Amino acid sequence: MKSTTPSTRAQPAPDALEASVTKAFRLPVSAVLGTLALLLLAVLASASQGAAGLPVEGVVRSLAGALPGLDVEQTLTGQQQQVLWQIRLPRTMLAALVGGSLAVAGAGYQGVFRNPLADPYLLGVSAGAGLGAVLALGFGLDLSWGPIAALPMAAFLGALVAVTGSVLVARASFRDPATLLLAGVAMAALFSAAQTYALTRLDETRAREVLSWLFGRLATHGWQPVAMLLPYVVLAGAVLLLHARHLDVLRLGDDEARSLGLSPARSRLVVVTAATLITAAAVSVSGLIAFVGLVTPHVVRLLVGHSYRLIVPLSAVLGATFLAFVDIGARTLVAPAELPVGVITAFIGAPFFCFVLWRGKANP
Repeated sequence: MKSTTPSTRAQPAPDALEASVTKAFRLPVSAVLGTLALLLLAVLASASQGAAGLPVEGVVRSLAGALPGLDVEQTLTGQQQQVLWQIRLPRTMLAALVGGSLAVAGAGYQGVFRNPLADPYLLGVSAGAGLGAVLALGFGLDLSWGPIAALPMAAFLGALVAVTGSVLVARASFRDPATLLLAGVAMAALFSAAQTYALTRLDETRAREVLSWLFGRLATHGWQPVAMLLPYVVLAGAVLLLHARHLDVLRLGDDEARSLGLSPARSRLVVVTAATLITAAAVSVSGLIAFVGLVTPHVVRLLVGHSYRLIVPLSAVLGATFLAFVDIGARTLVAPAELPVGVITAFIGAPFFCFVLWRGKANP
């Protein structure tokens, strides 16, 4: 007599299911090396391009000479070294950190909400940060703390208030991602209205300064903004990387996630909190730079597939690369003037957003 065990074959054990997920979503070495090579190219290009052009060979020698144990002959003049280490490299590093932060946050939001159109601004972070900047610049709100200036601190607190409001409004039905998205949209509208009202109360000079910040800017003299942003990037970025496997498991469904010992609600809360923290920190030092969190994870998804074990880390590297190249354009396209970085990302991101909508309609 023929013997069968259909129930066993239809319902794989949790260990087997987790093993199959792990095997299917290994990080390819070629993708890692390719994105890191692009990032290195972006850093060298960003460090050498600008109003005062620096020779690439001199930049490479200067960077190599900073490595411990290497004695490299320097070809840059003293003034060029000052430009490189006090202006160009801090700006390049800031662009890379902000781009990587927004991209990895976008990947986290898209995974949690199972929505490819989600990006870091849907929870009201941008509107909250904008209101904080208006209050600090226009009305002299002094929230400076230690080495942290009033503007980034006010923007950071405004973003946190907006996000906290979104989470509190959606708390009763947090298991429904759409509810949190709608709460974020409502909170963003509220903070945008308050921001617009505050702008109308400012004189022309201060209003222009605030608007310049709102369009996004990466200009810096020194390493202070980098030092301020770096701890948030390390902390929240590590949390998002560690939860990339959870996002893959959540793609299988909540019941399958529970069978693997995963709490869907707790995982979503952790990812949303980390993504919001890293977004708010980036906005507080760079202003509002839209679409990085939307474009980058999509590009990674098109290149390597739909696993968040690939999308989260590669989005961080590719986001850093993308914004470093965008910043080169901001400094050189209309030189000696400078374009706001957010304007260029909007020119790139808006058509890309339309492409995503069109692709979704064509491939439902």
